[in-house]
Amino acid sequence: MCVGCGIASGAVLGCKPRSSTPTDQRSLGEYDLARDSFQGGKLREALDHVQKSLKLDADNADAAYLGAIIHLAFCNPDARATDCHFEEAERYARKALDANPDHRDARNTLGVILTHERRFDDAIAVLKPLAGDILYVSPEKSWGNLGWAYLEKGAVNEAIDALRRAVAAQPVFCAGWYKLGLAYEKKGELGAARESLTKCIETPRPECQRMQDAFDARGRVALKQGLRDEARTDFETCGSISPTTPVGVRCAVQLKSLQ
Repeated sequence: MCVGCGIASGAVLGCKPRSSTPTDQRSLGEYDLARDSFQGGKLREALDHVQKSLKLDADNADAAYLGAIIHLAFCNPDARATDCHFEEAERYARKALDANPDHRDARNTLGVILTHERRFDDAIAVLKPLAGDILYVSPEKSWGNLGWAYLEKGAVNEAIDALRRAVAAQPVFCAGWYKLGLAYEKKGELGAARESLTKCIETPRPECQRMQDAFDARGRVALKQGLRDEARTDFETCGSISPTTPVGVRCAVQLKSLQ
């Protein structure tokens, strides 16, 4: 499962830690620089500012949280594999929670990291209480990530229940529809899988309508249903989005097999 399929980030670029002392002010300044660098895609520069911020104020929970998000970004498919260190991402997420146990976005991110580390029971233990937390302003993220952890564990029914709650909380949450489609596919309910993947792709957001993984999955489901023409169309669209990615290459192979 790709890093981007986990919904980690929340208010990372919006909130600022409170400060009162000159040292706190300097920590806040480094945090602001880290946010700016992160927004500009300068991950190493951003991480350097995070480290400086935490050196000035070890209890800067937002800076630690941003450190976790940066390390997750290093694990994206386009990044170098040698730069990906989930254990460092986990360390920063836990540091954020040590400083502020009520940092719900950090808790959600910790669940994502644990799922990537294939520690599914640990991830579920983190995410399940968060999903039921009425104070969390992004319940679709916690339910979605809980469903993902269940899906990766092989608990399909639990995954479907969590993911249905995710899309009920936020109907335009296309990552939730995508994972719900995968869960239904794994259960063998192909009609429901195709319907969920279609809702993902038809979500009125550009990033959803060009989700390459969703076209690949829907084409695969269509093949299982014997819908060769529909599968061909999905694989063509998948390949046109980006032909050089692993998913694009896989779609090209599937398309060739249908000729």
